[in-house]
Amino acid sequence: MNSALASPHAELTTDRLVLRPWTAAEAVAALDGTRSPHWADDFPAEGDRVIAGLLDQHPGWLGEHGHRLIIERAGGLVVGSIGLFWPPNEGVLEIGYGIVASRRGRGYAPEATRALAAFALTAPGVHTVAATVELSNPASARVLEKAGFQRWSTEENVARFRVTKRHSHE
Repeated sequence: MNSALASPHAELTTDRLVLRPWTAAEAVAALDGTRSPHWADDFPAEGDRVIAGLLDQHPGWLGEHGHRLIIERAGGLVVGSIGLFWPPNEGVLEIGYGIVASRRGRGYAPEATRALAAFALTAPGVHTVAATVELSNPASARVLEKAGFQRWSTEENVARFRVTKRHSHE
């Protein structure tokens, strides 16, 4: 697993959260079941394990514009993960996120999504952050709406959302 350290400015802080890049050791621990005292009892969730398993194949995801842990500022516990699927494709970055069940309903997902999308739009060549949500998951669609994303297409069982530089303050 790539053990390169992310740049210090890659850590993002919101009112209640810190978004910090995964370390290679945390990814290994998430996969092998090692528990950290700094993780919420239900972290990692299945989606977090999937991302941890892909970090080795996608070393850019450990960098400044990659995947991050979502940490409560108040208690210092990891309560989820959020990430950008680097590199961008024609100026578009996909974003994905997940909050453990014990911390849902607190507004953490929109707060983290808003912060990471704003950060992503400062990356060279990036003009859009996008997400695809299954229509069977209205809570995830609501996260994106609260984070300022606009729905731009719906096909069969998915909706596509995006935020762009020119619309980032709407």
